[in-house]
Amino acid sequence: MPSVSSYFIKKGIKVGAKKLNLSEKDIGESRRIIDSFAQKFSRLPKNCKVEHIQIEGIYAEWISNEHNVAGRVILYLHGGGYGYCSADTHRSLAARIMIESGVKVLLPEYRLAPEHPFPAAIEDTLTIYRWLIKQGYESSNIIFAGDSAGGGLSVAVTLALRDLSESLPAALVCLSPWVDLTSSGESYRENREKDPYLVEELVRKTAQAYAVDESLDNRLISPVFADFSGFPPMFIQVGSIEILLSDAELLANKARQAGVEVHLKVWEGMWHVWQISNKLPEAKKAVKEIGNFVRQFSHY
Repeated sequence: MPSVSSYFIKKGIKVGAKKLNLSEKDIGESRRIIDSFAQKFSRLPKNCKVEHIQIEGIYAEWISNEHNVAGRVILYLHGGGYGYCSADTHRSLAARIMIESGVKVLLPEYRLAPEHPFPAAIEDTLTIYRWLIKQGYESSNIIFAGDSAGGGLSVAVTLALRDLSESLPAALVCLSPWVDLTSSGESYRENREKDPYLVEELVRKTAQAYAVDESLDNRLISPVFADFSGFPPMFIQVGSIEILLSDAELLANKARQAGVEVHLKVWEGMWHVWQISNKLPEAKKAVKEIGNFVRQFSHY
């Protein structure tokens, strides 16, 4: 049963999303609003170190502490519909995952649409991953993680690596993954009135801004249409009231059909990427589960 806190936070999200009305704003203004909000309300946990770096022209942050296991890394890809968000919006979540898993996090800012549509985000992530390999990190000691579009990007990049016969990460962690940009799942209709802030019309608009002239069912844009043979284990969390519920369920089913080890948990009463709220009991529990999943690998 959802916590009492979740009821009030959900109410606040719904009111805030309606007031912001991002679909009616210029994308530059929307980004500034989102980043400003994050800077005001996101707090880093104590004893976290943030190192700012440039990787072949891509800004990124190392998030770590003195307890991290050496030689291991989580490559965290932020969400935001491929057009919004940054290290500012996701630094706190990445830090909490770092603490619970005991593994340092690399948080890059890949290029965003519409200025840089598909496949820019994939290209940048491949650059970051290959850089990690060059730095001496074994692929078996790298985990891809991401929320929403970042979750979808984690899957898409793994597909690209497999097709290029390059080494794959040890596992994937997907939080409310956006993996079907055609919006074909039943939850887009069934949860339309329940989801406190995701709106199907804005999701479709954002998808088109990313894909431009490419078909939305391109498997590197909508990985749910891919074959997942040879994939590493997947850990998926999704909320029961979000319109992207079907994305996560379809991804899990397709991966299982290909023989992939999949851990899917649907959180009752939770919305899109609730894990980002550091005051929500369900968020703390979800992040702890992510940490436990990462820790279970023998490499860790």
